[in-house]
Amino acid sequence: MTAAVALVRAGDPAVLRILALSLQVSLAALGIAALVGLPLGALLAVARFPGRRLVVVALNALMGLPPVVAGLLIYLLLSRSGPLGRYGLLFTPQAMVIAQAVLITPILAALTRQVLEAMWEEYAEQLRSFGAGPWRAVPTLLWDGRFALLTVLLAGFGRAAAEVGAVIVVGGNIEGFTRTMTTAIALETSKGDLPLALALGLLLMLIVLGVNALAQGLRDAALRRASA
Repeated sequence: MTAAVALVRAGDPAVLRILALSLQVSLAALGIAALVGLPLGALLAVARFPGRRLVVVALNALMGLPPVVAGLLIYLLLSRSGPLGRYGLLFTPQAMVIAQAVLITPILAALTRQVLEAMWEEYAEQLRSFGAGPWRAVPTLLWDGRFALLTVLLAGFGRAAAEVGAVIVVGGNIEGFTRTMTTAIALETSKGDLPLALALGLLLMLIVLGVNALAQGLRDAALRRASA
């Protein structure tokens, strides 16, 4: 553990390079997932249509999608014989972004639906009095629920940052190119390089704890604002 802490404190180049790539991949995946998941969750919160319950159930089920299964499906799409093989994305950071985005989009959509559905039930009559139907209410709900949705985004980021199964399938864990904190921890542990694995694990734990602390703080601030 002492050697691991020393690596972190010394700013070891290998550790910093892996950390930078991990953050870039997870933040890019979060951005893509947010563009899809937040509007989708908002629409499911306000819209009523045949088959809606089935969509909600499917979305909730996808929250538990095994990462290696998601990675395998994306691998098949991006492989040379796959429909997207001509773009050469397999074993690149872009493939890792896609894998993480696929995994966290259902999480963002499902949590957004839960948050905004409660708001819609509370403010539906008031919004209708201003002539805002379900579809027109979506931007309003997204804006009014922005503080609560920040916690949703942070939860999605934490999930993406901790992912290993899917990214190692589509990224290949190539040193200096597609090696993230989680895949490096798995590799270095198998090689017996415990100081580097522990250093990366320490950084990952600090990031996840920091994200969760920030999410809790934002939630508390939103609750205080709502009760004020």
